[in-house]
Amino acid sequence: MKLYHEVRGCSLAVDIVARELGEALAIEWVDMRRKTLSDGSDYHRVNSKGTVPLLLLPDGNRLSEGMVISQWLADQHPGHPILPPPGTMARYRVLEWMSFIAADLHKGGFMPLFKQTTPPEYRAIAAGYVASKLAWLDDQLADRTYLTGADFSIADAHCYTIAMWTAVHGIDTAGWPHLMAYLARIGARPSVRAAEAAAAEEGARQRAREGRPIP
Repeated sequence: MKLYHEVRGCSLAVDIVARELGEALAIEWVDMRRKTLSDGSDYHRVNSKGTVPLLLLPDGNRLSEGMVISQWLADQHPGHPILPPPGTMARYRVLEWMSFIAADLHKGGFMPLFKQTTPPEYRAIAAGYVASKLAWLDDQLADRTYLTGADFSIADAHCYTIAMWTAVHGIDTAGWPHLMAYLARIGARPSVRAAEAAAAEEGARQRAREGRPIP
């Protein structure tokens, strides 16, 4: 299977999930600014939406949307604690978190901060909105290891990926100690370290190709 992936993108969550499950995905890196692949071809020919992630399945089917891809991958490993069985309340709790992260943190929160067309006056509003959601998240994490309890789930991979964008936008998380501890726990997982290392290596390659400094 092949994962179309972006450095520092939300597709990191899918890479983390795949590594947790022991799925060795071939990664095709996408330059999302240009919407091109490494060979310079137009990514829209792969995904007409022009978004990542996208998973190319062995039978030729293409599956988009990170929430759905993560569920599909987990469902190929029934019984794995990363996603409870269909029909159980525990599963719906994971999906409840996935919906919150996608709608409130990702699209409703961080996306306006990424867009260059966002007016300056709205950036302050968006940053305040993100802060309010992260403060609520910090409260939820006061008495639990992961979002739904003791087990790491696809929702945690998703949440970590999006919450780590605080560093990109200079949002100080020091006031949310439970969130900071949670992110540190997830960041220490071998799957996360491996996924982030792969993204860092690709990021360095991209900067070198473009003649940009490598931090």
